[in-house]
Amino acid sequence: MTAADAGAPQLDGAPLFLLDALPETAELLVDGPEGRHAVDVLRLEPGERVRVGNGQGAVAEGAVVSAGPQGLRVAVSARFEVPAPQPEFVLVQALPKGDRGPLAVDLATELGVDRIVPWTAARCVTRWRDDRVAKAVAKWRAAARAASKQSRRPRVPEVTEPMSTREVCGLIGDADLTVVLHEQARRPMAGLSVPKSGSVVVVVGPEGGITDGEAVAFRAAGAELARLGPEVLRTSTAGAAALAALSARTRWS
Repeated sequence: MTAADAGAPQLDGAPLFLLDALPETAELLVDGPEGRHAVDVLRLEPGERVRVGNGQGAVAEGAVVSAGPQGLRVAVSARFEVPAPQPEFVLVQALPKGDRGPLAVDLATELGVDRIVPWTAARCVTRWRDDRVAKAVAKWRAAARAASKQSRRPRVPEVTEPMSTREVCGLIGDADLTVVLHEQARRPMAGLSVPKSGSVVVVVGPEGGITDGEAVAFRAAGAELARLGPEVLRTSTAGAAALAALSARTRWS
């Protein structure tokens, strides 16, 4: 359990299910794919404890009343609101090849990201054509939702529409700290001063790396170039590694 759940009641091992809306009723029905997963895969039975959330911090907890073809019926015993964690973590992720995009989203979600921005960097091999942007963004959002359930996060990270380098510079200007991961940076990320509140942006480049022009533009907007360590990580894993390092200094401390 992360610091985001620090004020929430503890339910060790209790699975989390997400609904689009969380009605104020004494009993909840978890149906559709969520209900089938609960009944057919997890094989939950009456009496077992579960959590049901709306993905935006509202959570109801209770016991399973019945599990069958219609889904999972849960008798609600308590409700609470999980506040947004601080600082806010924003991942600007250059578009990776193939399925590495959803993988990057999955790992970042498990490591606490709050907002994910797909970035169309100059050296991206992958390009989202106009007629495929909606489908690609939906795939990333589905990955974020699935990873939130797996890691039992009551807040599903936002996945924005793709941004250009110019738009990312605007995002950097509004952040309290922006770290651009760069293998040639002299400054280690561990040497940066990280705020305890506000927003922290992590920028991860594509397989071919960030161009000199992009690096100059980001620094002019207020970003810090830094390296994680001596190894060069894949674009799909670098963001998660950075988020873990940041969490160790803020949310996990």
